[in-house]
Amino acid sequence: MATFLKRKATVVALAALSLTLAGGGIAAAAHPAAKAPAEAQPGARQAGQQPPVTAAETRSAKAALNATLAAPTPGLVAWAVVSSNGTLLQHSANVVSAKKFSSSVPGQFAGQYQVTLDYAVNLKGLHATIGTNDAANVPPAGEVAVAPRYLIPNAVFVQTRSSSGGYADRPFHLLIAN
Repeated sequence: MATFLKRKATVVALAALSLTLAGGGIAAAAHPAAKAPAEAQPGARQAGQQPPVTAAETRSAKAALNATLAAPTPGLVAWAVVSSNGTLLQHSANVVSAKKFSSSVPGQFAGQYQVTLDYAVNLKGLHATIGTNDAANVPPAGEVAVAPRYLIPNAVFVQTRSSSGGYADRPFHLLIAN
């Protein structure tokens, strides 16, 4: 009987503790002042949006898909080093081209790039970092984001920004994990 009461007391204590913690969480959620403050950005961030896809880009991407190389085997990566003006400096065999969008065209901003490959990358792991291939390899400060290119399955879109969050041309390294 004593063992039964010990188990029952333990269960009751755990239930009381669970209800106390849950009640505290509900109470904290009810008071917005109790929430942690949002991380502040150093400057005003512009809304990110990919430039519209042109017919020429679509034709070029379809031609690249018809290239003879096969996609890298699972576990390998395709990679590229792209300069701030959009020049493809170094790359793996599956990378076909890189281009920088012109900030003088409506809907396009500084720091927007497209890298095209000869296989579909829309379901692959994408990673980019600010970087150069010069001897010192000290890249400028900034931020970079990468995403699949809208309506082009074998291209990625890269957006670079200054440290304050404004659009800025930056060199970058790109990895596509297969």
